[in-house]
Amino acid sequence: MWFYIIPGVFFIFVGLTVHVFKWYFLISGYNTMPKEKKAKVDVKGLSRLIGIYSYINGGVLITMGVLKASGLLKQALVPAFLFIGISTVYLLIKAQKYDGNIYDENGKLRKGAWKQFVFPVGVVAAVLILVIALMFFSSQQTNVTFIDDGIQIHGMYGDIYVWDSIKTVRLMEELPVIEWRTNGSALGSNLKGYFRAKELGTVKLFVNAEKPPFIYLETDEGVTIFNMGNEDETKKIYEEMLGKVKKP
Repeated sequence: MWFYIIPGVFFIFVGLTVHVFKWYFLISGYNTMPKEKKAKVDVKGLSRLIGIYSYINGGVLITMGVLKASGLLKQALVPAFLFIGISTVYLLIKAQKYDGNIYDENGKLRKGAWKQFVFPVGVVAAVLILVIALMFFSSQQTNVTFIDDGIQIHGMYGDIYVWDSIKTVRLMEELPVIEWRTNGSALGSNLKGYFRAKELGTVKLFVNAEKPPFIYLETDEGVTIFNMGNEDETKKIYEEMLGKVKKP
C-alpha cells in the first residue's frame, strides 16, 4: 500500500507548494527563464494547472493503494502508470498555452515554437513505452529450459542453475512472507526479481503468487523460487529437476 501512498502524498505536496504557496521556482523551465521571458508567462494559470495535475494524480495513487490493500483491486500498478503517463503528456502540452513566448496574444502558435514541444513529449513517450514494455515482460509466465549442465530460467533476472551447484529442490505450497522488493517487479501477483522474505532473507522470485505450488531451489548463490503457468506444469518441472539433481 505504501508503494502508492507515499508518492501520492508527494504529488499533493508538490501541488500545494506550487499552486497555494506560490513556490514558482519549482516549475521546471520557468525557474531558468530570464526576466523578460518570465514576464510573458501566465504563471498563476500555469501553477493552477500544475496543482490540479498533482492533486488528481496524488488522489489516484492513494486510491489505488487503498483499494489494493483492501483486496478490492488486484492490479493497480498498470492503470496508475497509464493515468500518470497520459496526464503528464496532457500537462506538457497544455502548459505551453500559458507561455506567451510560444503563443501570441490571439492564442496562436508563434513561428518555429513547435520545436519546444518535441523534446518533452518525446521524453514522456519514450518513458511510457519503456514502462509498458517492462510491465509486459514482467507479466509473462516463467519460461525454463533444461540444458546439459542444469536448468535455465529465461527473461528478466533469469539465470542458469548448474546441477552440481543445487543443494536443495523442494515443492512449496505457500510462498514465504515477502517484506519488500529490493530489485524487481511486482505486477499484480507476478513477482520477478529480488525480494526480502521474512524467513529466508533475500530471495529471487519468478512466480505467479496466485498459482501454487512453487519450486524452491537453493544453490551456493542463494535461494530462487519459481513456478509455471499451472500446477501440473510446475509439478512436471519439479519431478524432472529432482531426477537430475539426484543423479551422481
